[in-house]
Amino acid sequence: MNRPPIDLRSDTVTRPTPEMKRAMLEAPVGDDVYGDDPSVNALEARTAELLGKEAALFVPSGTMANQIAVAVHTRPGDELLCAETSHVYVWEAGGVARHSGVTARTFPGDLGLLRLEEIEDAIRPDDIHYTRTRLVWLENTHNRGGGRVQTMESVAAIRHWARENQLAMHLDGARLMNAVVATGTSAADWARHFDTVSICFSKGLGAPVGSALAGSADTIKRARAVRKLLGGGMRQAGFIAAGAHHALDHHVERLADDHAHARILADAFSATEGFSLESGPVETNLVWVTVDPSLGTAAEVVAYLKTHGIRLSALGGQVVRACTHLDVSREDAEYAAKVIRQIEPAMITAVTLVY
Repeated sequence: MNRPPIDLRSDTVTRPTPEMKRAMLEAPVGDDVYGDDPSVNALEARTAELLGKEAALFVPSGTMANQIAVAVHTRPGDELLCAETSHVYVWEAGGVARHSGVTARTFPGDLGLLRLEEIEDAIRPDDIHYTRTRLVWLENTHNRGGGRVQTMESVAAIRHWARENQLAMHLDGARLMNAVVATGTSAADWARHFDTVSICFSKGLGAPVGSALAGSADTIKRARAVRKLLGGGMRQAGFIAAGAHHALDHHVERLADDHAHARILADAFSATEGFSLESGPVETNLVWVTVDPSLGTAAEVVAYLKTHGIRLSALGGQVVRACTHLDVSREDAEYAAKVIRQIEPAMITAVTLVY
């Protein structure tokens, strides 16, 4: 039986549902730079309320939301503190230095989840020889940490310390709604510990484009100017804002399905010789797996699975990632798990020889 490909490379590959397309087509629009787009205005107000902040700003991508956050909290020469595997440090093309002139001081974290004991003595002295420590950066859920959720207790402890030391805090909440569904804790409760929060609509929520940055009214006013500077001022953006509205209406609670499907894949990898989970039990929709060299390389495993219609990402010499999402059904996950459980070294070698 010929199956459509099962794309597990990322939750960014989702396609808008027919209902979402209809909502986008019918959206009222205007010029957002002039503040005239009713769909964008409504989404920004809705996002601010969702996150318990005074205001929010709609932007094209999560990377832009994060880069704007750096800019509004710092000045050139400042320093931010983050885990060494944070998206802002690893996957945003050095933007903190290129756009804001800021250096990132990194820490191992607990598989990417920053710990207070790592940073509590990290603030630079008030001395002309040093950069100014200004911003603490957390990511929840943490992509490179296997989609793990940073506990509320650890977030609150870091926030208390940051306030005592007059440091700003930003939450990269690209997959914040996954943390909400996994824990039952509201988005506003997560966000209350942070000065700014970014959230993506184009990952697990399934919208085709768009993210938002939320914070105080004054912060978002300054953020709007930075968005313009970065080329993020959009015109009739209500069409894509409508996709985000539809996602918030229909695609939040179903994230639990993605989490269940990820556990199916994780169980298959755990049960198959040559694979091991990098970050322990899977908590949300990301499965990071280490490939034993006796089985082959990550690229070779990905090539083998592709011959069976399953697409994963090779994100290191011996590391693969699977990511479940709106377009992956339980049947898809079970089929992929079945193929994974049957993998043996000879199969990987055979595909490598063909390629």
